[in-house]
Amino acid sequence: MTKEDYSGIWVFAEQEAGVISPTTFELLAKSIDLKAKLGGKDEITAVVLGDNVAALADTLFSYGAEKVIAAENANLAVYSARPYAKVLKELSEKYLPSIFLFPASPQGRDLAPRVMCDLRTGLTADAIDLDIDEDGVFVQTTPNFGGNILSHICIMEKRPQMVTVHPKVFSPIAPIAGAKGELIVEKPEVEADDCYTVIGTEKRVFEGKPIADCSVLVSGGRGIKSEEDLAQLRELAELLGGELASSRPLVDNGWLPHEKQIGQSGTTVKPDFILNIAVSGSVQYLAGMQNAKCIMSINNFREAPIWDVSHYGAVADYSKLIPAVIAEIRRRKGL
Repeated sequence: MTKEDYSGIWVFAEQEAGVISPTTFELLAKSIDLKAKLGGKDEITAVVLGDNVAALADTLFSYGAEKVIAAENANLAVYSARPYAKVLKELSEKYLPSIFLFPASPQGRDLAPRVMCDLRTGLTADAIDLDIDEDGVFVQTTPNFGGNILSHICIMEKRPQMVTVHPKVFSPIAPIAGAKGELIVEKPEVEADDCYTVIGTEKRVFEGKPIADCSVLVSGGRGIKSEEDLAQLRELAELLGGELASSRPLVDNGWLPHEKQIGQSGTTVKPDFILNIAVSGSVQYLAGMQNAKCIMSINNFREAPIWDVSHYGAVADYSKLIPAVIAEIRRRKGL
C-alpha cells in the first residue's frame, strides 16, 4: 500500500449523549479549505461512533460533511479508549483516508495516539493551524519548547496523516439547512473493555462562566505583582461584564485555577474583546487567544510579543492605569 492509495479528509465527530462537540464543526469548516487547496477531489467525511448515532448525520451534513460514517454498537455508547481505537483502525484500513483530524479534547488526545500506533502512521498533537503548501503537502503547525517556537510538521509517506487540533482555532460555517450527503452505517463487532467500568459522569463545575464561552475577558500575565493587583483585574472584568483569565504563571502561583488559563496547555478562547494586562505574549499564550475579534493590551515593555497581535494598547504601568480605568467606569455607571 502506497500513499497514492489513500484519499479523502476525515474528521472524528466527537459526541457525548448525542451532542456533537463544537470543535467537530470547526474541523469540518477547515476541511473545506483544505479540500480546495488540494484540488477539490478529496471527499470530506465525518466519522461518528456510538449507539444509534446515524441520526446525527443531518447535522454533520449541514456543517460541511459530504459523507458520514456512523459506526454503531451498544459497546460504543459511552466512550471507551480501546473499543473506539479498534473501530477507527478497522474503518481506516477499510476506507483509506489520507488525512484524519481529531479535536484536541481530552477524548481526542486520548484516542488519536492509540489509533496512530495501531495504524503505524504519524500524528501531530495540539495543532494551531493546518495548511497545504505550494507543493501540495499537508502542513500542521504547533507550538513547541514551552511555546517559544512554532514547528511546521509534515507526514510525508505514512497515511493517514493524523493531527489533533485545538478548539476555537477555526470558525465553523453557517449551517446549511437541508444539506445532504452519503450516509454509511457500519455495525462493527467490538467487545466492551472489561478492564474498567464507567460508574457515572457529571459536568465540571466552573467558578463563574467558562472562559471559552465568554465574549469579554480580562487576562493577567506574569507581570502581575500580587494577588491584590489580581483582585483589581477581577473587579475590572466584572465592570466590563466579563470574566477574569490569565496566562500560565498566575496559575502556577496558585492564584487562579487551571480552568482560567489561556493558552496551548490551558483553554483556547475566541472572545469579542480581550484585555491583556502584563502579559508578555509567548507563542503558547498567543495560540490560545490570537483569534479574538478585538485585542487590547497594557504592558510597560515596548518590545513584548503581545503587541504583534494587539489592535489597541498602552505602554504603561498597569498598577497606575487600571485603578484610573476602574474609577472612570464606576463614574460613568454611577457606582
